[in-house]
Amino acid sequence: MKENKLQTISNLFEGKEIRSIWNSEKEEYYFSVIDVVSVLTESNDPSHYWRTLKSRMIKEGNETVTNCDTFKLRAKDGKMRNTDMLDTKNILRLIESIPSPKAEPFKMWLASLGSERIDEVFDPEKAINRAVNYYRNKGYDDEWIKKRLTGIVDRFKLTDIWKAGGIEKPIEYAMLTNEIYKGWSGMKASEYKAYKGLRKESLRDNMTDIEIALTNIGEIAARDIADSERPQGLKENMKVAARGGKVANDARVSYEKETKKSAISNKNALNYQYKDDNKLIDKKQ
Repeated sequence: MKENKLQTISNLFEGKEIRSIWNSEKEEYYFSVIDVVSVLTESNDPSHYWRTLKSRMIKEGNETVTNCDTFKLRAKDGKMRNTDMLDTKNILRLIESIPSPKAEPFKMWLASLGSERIDEVFDPEKAINRAVNYYRNKGYDDEWIKKRLTGIVDRFKLTDIWKAGGIEKPIEYAMLTNEIYKGWSGMKASEYKAYKGLRKESLRDNMTDIEIALTNIGEIAARDIADSERPQGLKENMKVAARGGKVANDARVSYEKETKKSAISNKNALNYQYKDDNKLIDKKQ
C-alpha cells in the first residue's frame, strides 16, 4: 500500500474512539484491534485481553491472527506506537471469538461505516454534517458547535504557520499548545484535563463556550503574530505562543471583571465518572 493512499482517522462507536486507517485505493478500513477489544469487552486491560486471546488463537491455528497488519498509530501518551490492525473482514472474524452483547451493534456499525466513508470522499459536506449531528446528539448547542468547528479550522491555520517555522515533531506542537494554554488558563493541557476529570477524552470537547472562545483567541493571536514575524525554531515560536496566550488572558480578565464569573470551569461533558483504577482484571479474561 502506498503511503499517500492511507489516512489515519478516528471513528466513534457509542462515544468510544476506534483508531482506524482508511485505504482510499482499496476503499477499505483497518481497525485497531486493541480499541475493538476495549469496546466489546469493556475490560480494564484490553491489551492483556488481546495478548491472551491472540495466544489462544495462534495455538488453534486461527488465520485471523496471521492476517494482522501493524501500523504506527498515536497512543494515549501521544507517541507513535506499533498497533495490531485488521481489515473489516477479519475484524468480523475476531468478533466471533469474543463473547459480547455489543457484537451485533458493532457489526451493524461496521457495515454502515464503510459506505459512509466512501460517500464522504465524494461529498465532504457529509463528514461535516456527521460531526454536527454527533455533537448535537451529545447535547451540545449549535452556538458551541459553531465555535468548535471554527476552532478546528483555525487550528489547522496555526499548525501550518508552525510547520513553516520549522516545527516538525509532535512533542513540539504539544509544547507550543501548552504555552498558549498556560498563558491564559495557568495550566498545561494535561493539567487542564485533570482539573476537568478527563483522561483520553478531548479537552476541547469538554470546554464551555467561553473556554472555547479563549482558546481560539490565543491560537489566532499566536498565528497572526507568527505570520507577521516569521519566528524560526522551537525557542522563538515558544515566545510567540506565550504572547498569544497573554492576548487570550487579557480577554479572560476583561470577561471575568464584567461578568463576575470565572472563565475556567471544572465541568465536563461526560455522563459518567471514572472509578478507582485499583481493580482486578475482568474475570472474563
